[in-house]
Amino acid sequence: MSYDLAVWESERPADDKTAGRVFNELYDRYLDGEPEEPPSERIGAYITALLERWCDITEDEEETSPWSVGPLIDSASGPLIYFGMSWSMAEEASAYAAALADSRGLVCFDVQQNRLRPTLGR
Repeated sequence: MSYDLAVWESERPADDKTAGRVFNELYDRYLDGEPEEPPSERIGAYITALLERWCDITEDEEETSPWSVGPLIDSASGPLIYFGMSWSMAEEASAYAAALADSRGLVCFDVQQNRLRPTLGR
């Protein structure tokens, strides 16, 4: 079982309900079916930054990576990445992922709770 986040390019939705609709639309368009698109430049840079903090699970010889699937880049298509992390590291990794998304002007959405991830400034 994993803890899942979605991160995408757009203005921050006004509320959780709107964010849920946007996530579902993006998921249907970019991840639910073939063919998937390569990640956008901004999402690719976001993934690179995540992997600078923790290695990809496919390269994790010391079992320190929080990611539940890999390669992490395969979880992205176009302006969206939908990725999981192990429950044992979810608190730390999701907080980092949400803060990193916010710092890059990306939206971070908690899929389990169907809500926007709060950030320090909001």
